Amino acid sequence: MAKTSTIARSVKKHKYATMDTNRCFRCGRRHGYMRAFDLCRICFRELANEGKLPGIKKSSW
Repeated sequence: MAKTSTIARSVKKHKYATMDTNRCFRCGRRHGYMRAFDLCRICFRELANEGKLPGIKKSSW
């Protein structure tokens, strides 16, 4: 879980576009971010397993 100050800093408009970081809106995680869902991989998996993401099914091999 990211610190509150780190999340607040990333939401703020930056002077340069390269300073912008994508963060998960639930936990604030920076790595493993999925742009299409605005979630990190961990939160994506939790929500998908609970059935809270429409159109997402668990694949089985």
